Amino acid sequence: MSLLVVGLSHRSAPVSVLERASLSADAKVKLLHDTLAAEPAAEATVLATCNRIELYADVDKFHAGVAELSTLLAQHSGVALEELTPYLYVHYEDRAVHHLFSVACGLDSMVVGEGQILGQIKDALALGQEQHTAGRLINDLFQQALRVGKRAHSETGIDRAGQSLVTFGLEQLAVHVPVGEWAAGKRALVIGAGSMSSLAAATLARVGVAEVVVANRTAERAERLAEILVASGTGVAARSLPMAAVADELTRVDVVVSCTGATGLVLTADDVLAAVSRAGLDVADAAGAVRVTERGSAPDPAPQTPAGLDVRLDPEVVARLVAAAKAGGRLADAGAARTISAAAGTDGCPVGLDDLAADPARSANGRAALTGVDANALELHGTWADQGEAAAQRQPRKSGRSQADGAAPVRLALLDLAMPRDIDAAVHRIPGVRLVDIESLAEASADAPMAADVDAVRGIVAEEVAAFGAAQRAAHITPTVVALRAMAAEVVAMEVARLDGRLPDLDERQRAEVTQTVRRVVDKLLHAPTVRVKQLASEPGGAGYADALRELFDLDPQTVASVSRADAADPKNDDDPGRAS
Repeated sequence: MSLLVVGLSHRSAPVSVLERASLSADAKVKLLHDTLAAEPAAEATVLATCNRIELYADVDKFHAGVAELSTLLAQHSGVALEELTPYLYVHYEDRAVHHLFSVACGLDSMVVGEGQILGQIKDALALGQEQHTAGRLINDLFQQALRVGKRAHSETGIDRAGQSLVTFGLEQLAVHVPVGEWAAGKRALVIGAGSMSSLAAATLARVGVAEVVVANRTAERAERLAEILVASGTGVAARSLPMAAVADELTRVDVVVSCTGATGLVLTADDVLAAVSRAGLDVADAAGAVRVTERGSAPDPAPQTPAGLDVRLDPEVVARLVAAAKAGGRLADAGAARTISAAAGTDGCPVGLDDLAADPARSANGRAALTGVDANALELHGTWADQGEAAAQRQPRKSGRSQADGAAPVRLALLDLAMPRDIDAAVHRIPGVRLVDIESLAEASADAPMAADVDAVRGIVAEEVAAFGAAQRAAHITPTVVALRAMAAEVVAMEVARLDGRLPDLDERQRAEVTQTVRRVVDKLLHAPTVRVKQLASEPGGAGYADALRELFDLDPQTVASVSRADAADPKNDDDPGRAS
């Protein structure tokens, strides 16, 4: 049997595919049982996070295993196999071990060195154990991966190579300002009370926000998290509220972090637009970016609708937008936060919002409140802006960061860490709103500097992969060695019985001495060859030594198989000399 992993991650697939392929808790359980029901697999578990979906299995046939595992992933993710296949990767035997150990150390994470993946690997192992789908190989592999990950974090500075996804996301929201300075005095809303949301709440408290409000579908969990934050000693104020109150809370907070297990959107573009409109957001710009007036400032006595704005969505406007999209070869995407601005050489905004960005005097003297401007009109404006952005992106890339890096202050900062996404990607088109999601984090981290400690971790991974492979190969020959020693013990017992028949006058002391002498002779004869065969079997290409041993000593294959079955039935047997440690 051999280890096989089939999966997709942020490195192989776009966020849109990962989002659609995400697995619910019930889907994971069903996937594991269907995998074991498939002919090639003997044991399995699934590692599913917001950035990866990987199915690990012990298979006896490589090609059949790849075909079966790929089909099952497509089946349970709901993404057609022909659509999923281009994004799948396959690792086998030592390469599969190397991949998991690299994942455990944070080398394959979106943010290099993050430690949250260790908890997710632990959860994957626990799932396999709970469902009785994890046997000897999966148990050994995942327990060793946890040890390798902990070793990497304790022996190297891999933590300095990156931060947690939450911290990295907050840095993207803060742009060029230190997170502590950016967060000071802000009010934050955390949607969800799971492990990632709890980490987000704790991080926000640590970096200095004034208040954290927790919303969750289960009120008790939200209340518990708020209590923990208050008791954390950071001085942050914290409280909980029901999910039904989130829309109202959006009008008074500055930052929102969302990470729930919802299958649909938690915050729509209409929700966010309504919140910033009710909070008194005014659009005013003098350099092509969006500026937000402070809440509480006096509104213009008679806010006017921007010239050319057609909230009825004239069919001619829509036709013009479609034509512009086709000409640019790109429709509005669902990616990172960006500033709405006009690009040189493009036609004007089809709904007239470009006037505010192009005319400083008009922007300063004739502020147009967003009240009354619906989400559809903003969607049209955002798509027009994306055409200009597409042209700009055809120029040489200078940075992996969002184009909003130099933008004016933001009224509402949104961090979406969920997969599938919690927050409608269209909110980035609302003036004064900045969105950072999984996709924009992937783009930003692609250009992040790598610490020198990464090389040290790679060395640890290579060393541990070799040790794990040697231990597994040695364990493979252990049943044969056990069967050989059992056969030798049986020969000793038979010869002692024959001696009793020939020398019936021997007393108990003499009989015991003769028996012990024969056993010592057999043990000494077997010691050197069995130790040596284990050493040879642990080396690459050593799998054939078990077969040679069975052939040389004429061992019964059924006896060896029975030892193997007994060993596999107790994967936690610490007496197994071949067990990885």
